[in-house]
Amino acid sequence: MISTLILLLAPFLMGYLLGSIPFGLLLTRAAGLGDIRNVGSGNIGATNVLRTGRKGLAAATLLLDALKGVVAVLIADQVGQLAAVGAAAGAVLGHMFPVWLGFKGGKGVATTLGIMWGLSWPVGAIACAAWLLFAALFRFSSLAALLSVVAAAIAAWFLTDHRAAILLTLLVPLVWVRHHENIARLLKGTEPKIGQRTKSEAAPS
Repeated sequence: MISTLILLLAPFLMGYLLGSIPFGLLLTRAAGLGDIRNVGSGNIGATNVLRTGRKGLAAATLLLDALKGVVAVLIADQVGQLAAVGAAAGAVLGHMFPVWLGFKGGKGVATTLGIMWGLSWPVGAIACAAWLLFAALFRFSSLAALLSVVAAAIAAWFLTDHRAAILLTLLVPLVWVRHHENIARLLKGTEPKIGQRTKSEAAPS
């Protein structure tokens, strides 16, 4: 029991530290755009970075947020599958609740996709394909993200280790809770569609 906890704790901490790197904040500051937390929703993720009008920075944020999940899992996987699962959990929680930012981080979709690719590339591929499908059908990025993590978690039970499947299943409600504002707007019919600007973004500065 103690050895199992140690096997989980060390990779978890490593994953947390990697996951807590706020790439959205670092990239926008480096680009001279100030603090991304003062823009739009105040989130440090790629969607909010896109609100700066810098598509390249948003794409880089998305990629790096996903890669930190992949890297954490692949490093820990050298020890074993259980360590990889611990690192995956740490990476997502580190992104969502980074100690450096007062535990106020992103919503975790990109990093969750990253750990899916690290734990099982078919699951990661299914998650991305599901996002593209739901985005094309409904035109809501947030809804596509919420549905794709569910689809991937279900697929994980058939395609990967049961411990990884358990983690991905547990992350689904956490990702949904982090999107509570988006869910509220979806229910009210006020969530902007992909490519549609919000009133605050459309208003002249």
